[in-house]
Amino acid sequence: MALFQQQHITWEDLPVPYRVVTGHVPLLVEELWRCRGADAGGAALERLCCWTGVAGSPEELSLTRLQQEEEQTVPPLRRRRRNRCVYTTPPVCCSICSDAKLKDPFSLAQKDLQNLYEEIKKLLVSKAELKVLCDYYFDGKGKAFRPMIVILMARACNVHSNKEGVLLPAQRSIAMISEMIHTASLVHDDVIDDSDTRRGKNTINKVWGERKAILAGDFILSAASMALARIGNNTVVSVLSQVIEDLVRGEFMQLGSKENENERFKHYLEKTFKKTASLIANSCKAVSILVNSDPEVHEIAYQYGRNVGIAFQLVDDILDFTSCANLLGKPSAADLKLGLATGPVLFACQQFPELHAMIMRRFSSDGDVDRAWQYVLKSDGVEQTNYLAQHYCQEAIRQISRLRPSTERDALIQLTELVLRRDK
Repeated sequence: MALFQQQHITWEDLPVPYRVVTGHVPLLVEELWRCRGADAGGAALERLCCWTGVAGSPEELSLTRLQQEEEQTVPPLRRRRRNRCVYTTPPVCCSICSDAKLKDPFSLAQKDLQNLYEEIKKLLVSKAELKVLCDYYFDGKGKAFRPMIVILMARACNVHSNKEGVLLPAQRSIAMISEMIHTASLVHDDVIDDSDTRRGKNTINKVWGERKAILAGDFILSAASMALARIGNNTVVSVLSQVIEDLVRGEFMQLGSKENENERFKHYLEKTFKKTASLIANSCKAVSILVNSDPEVHEIAYQYGRNVGIAFQLVDDILDFTSCANLLGKPSAADLKLGLATGPVLFACQQFPELHAMIMRRFSSDGDVDRAWQYVLKSDGVEQTNYLAQHYCQEAIRQISRLRPSTERDALIQLTELVLRRDK
């Protein structure tokens, strides 16, 4: 018998973080109850709690503990040395505050991001042919999503540390470095996946060949490493070096799979963190280290980046099923064609067990990709993945709300809405 039935808990009883809140409506739990009934809904929610790490094992949960954790959702104000403190502004999702005047994150960071790609190109000084390859993706047409988050986080942490209106040169360098590491990983990913298109144009490996593409990616990474060393902060170097390790480990994880359903989803989320969220999380942490010695502030920055990064990738996995190739700048159903089971597929597998065999053989048999596509569209896999992304965005809001109020902090909150609503 499911835990929630044993305790006679309905979805209205469940507190944050055991529900996904948008407009104060626990959508995930409501949907589970509506689609599957109390027993199946409760069991699915228990698995989700384990997958996302928001709770211990189902056996450890109790209604009393849930009520206690509800009361502890917002920690008391804690004052630290030099009058540093963590603020207790209640976490608010932007969709709730329709009357609030919120800053557009992209326009707010625009001045700091001006000439970013031109400055990156200056770091990639080399022989003519190698420079052309390295400059190929730094044409200013990228979203600059990661540098924007890093800039906003840097300014939010600066305000929190009584340095309003300041952006340290080293913090801006980290924004550049994050984009260089990201771009190098894309170049290498395109070689591994034998991709034809990226950002609406031919990939480097298709234009110049795999060998030169690998060397170009390596060169971009080396230039990023040199820029990182010039910052002269050993802690920051260590934090961002972790990103490179995570990228490699994440790629290896993508090559494997798990037989057990729960292990498979945990594997997927861990891989998502390493391949996507680690760069954002550690870059946010790095800029906080440069201005504040409080480990709690570093953790806030890290956790915001981690949760937004995972949500970003979950939405990206959704778009592989819902967006056309022209919008994405890459072929749709690309993940299935690569043999990858992402969130929508893993959720769909709960309703259509036939997907299990396809996942294990990485959709390699004739017709697997088309059948898997149809199963996902017939299931609630896309909706459940979206609810999961909402959960991570809500946790990101909860974390960043602990910093001192500022325009940049509010923009980071607004950014979670943009992550959920993006269509490319």
